[in-house]
Amino acid sequence: MQHVFTIATQGQGLYEFTRDVAGWVQGTGLLTLFVRHTSASLLIQENADPEVQTDLRAFFGRLVPPTTDPAMAYLTHTYEGPDDMPAHIKAAMMPVSLSIPVTDGRMALGTWQGIYLFEHRDAPHRRQVVAHLA
Repeated sequence: MQHVFTIATQGQGLYEFTRDVAGWVQGTGLLTLFVRHTSASLLIQENADPEVQTDLRAFFGRLVPPTTDPAMAYLTHTYEGPDDMPAHIKAAMMPVSLSIPVTDGRMALGTWQGIYLFEHRDAPHRRQVVAHLA
């Protein structure tokens, strides 16, 4: 079973889509999610306190600032904007696929766990996440 989830983003940040996936899964098996972009990532993260998402975005923003930051002057891939190469670096540091067990139509996520697309670009995008349940 396969499906493509499309997630509209409004710039950098974490976008939860747990409910969309939960509404699609059925049966028992292993769910694989894969983001089809080189400047976005997938995370399983706490979904109870929105400060977690705020802090994660701030942390990775400090870790990999835009190319306009003097610390990033060594980068050469800069013609697509100051957020582009940092977005590729962030996507290289974080997962682009996730594996989640599914039992009797329910993902085996913990109480406070949610599935997030982590958008690393400033501009809005329509990101695709491919789901495969086997």
